[in-house]
Amino acid sequence: MEFPITELSPDLFPVGLTEIPHPPKVLNYRGILPSAETTLLSVVGSRKYTTYGKQAVDALIDGLAGYNIGIVSGLALGIDSLAHEAALRNNLYTLAIPGGGLGDAVLYPAQHKQLAHRILEAGGGLLSEFESDFRATNWSFPQRNRLVAGISQATLLVEAGEKSGTLITARMTVDYNRELLAVPGSIFSATSRGTHQFLRLGATLVTSSEDILQELNIEAADDVPSQTNLLLSPNEQEVVDLLTEPTHRDTLIRQLAAPTHETAQLLMMMEIQGHIASEQNVYRRIL
Repeated sequence: MEFPITELSPDLFPVGLTEIPHPPKVLNYRGILPSAETTLLSVVGSRKYTTYGKQAVDALIDGLAGYNIGIVSGLALGIDSLAHEAALRNNLYTLAIPGGGLGDAVLYPAQHKQLAHRILEAGGGLLSEFESDFRATNWSFPQRNRLVAGISQATLLVEAGEKSGTLITARMTVDYNRELLAVPGSIFSATSRGTHQFLRLGATLVTSSEDILQELNIEAADDVPSQTNLLLSPNEQEVVDLLTEPTHRDTLIRQLAAPTHETAQLLMMMEIQGHIASEQNVYRRIL
């Protein structure tokens, strides 16, 4: 399917982008732009994310499934792409605002052209103020960042080094009077220094999807026990009960005290069924 590049009429610019200093004069888009009823959340973070960072993105966005929330990010390597992927996995609308033009030949980074097409095919969109054939350059990323910060009601910061370019978006979010949310990280990790800096300055601490919903003024659904729990076998329920926090495979095997091959098969089946997820042999529950 073809997704042509179209210039957006100024009277149809997203409201958030008309309220920021130096608003865009031209906007081009591909696919579908978010509806006025969709609450937008920008998600930004380090290109060099940790396993913890990926787990945080996955868990927080998984918890937004079923709500009329759209995920905005910059299509970049790292946290950006993880946010788009998590939105697609949870059937949430997602909008990518790359640092260059929207033509396939110049989409940046090139390795995310397939991701961009998946976003379009899923009913999402691409947005840019640059000409369709403009190649991303050093100055275009900070300029792009103001659109990411301005279009959404809030921005979620997940892992950022002390001098990360991501912090430009965080500062713009505050300057634009939007909500800045930040995920705390390890005190030993360099990728947490930027997020902790903004937490000290008053960013909202986020440790759950419910925290995000509260900041977006969206009422969380009633906490009804999942019917999936009723379908778990005793062994599967034991795994879920043990995963109160992300746990390494070897630790789970020791805790379950069952033959290794049986536990490995159990974990594999639970992952296929969508009850748990893993990254580099570290498991977390989805239930």
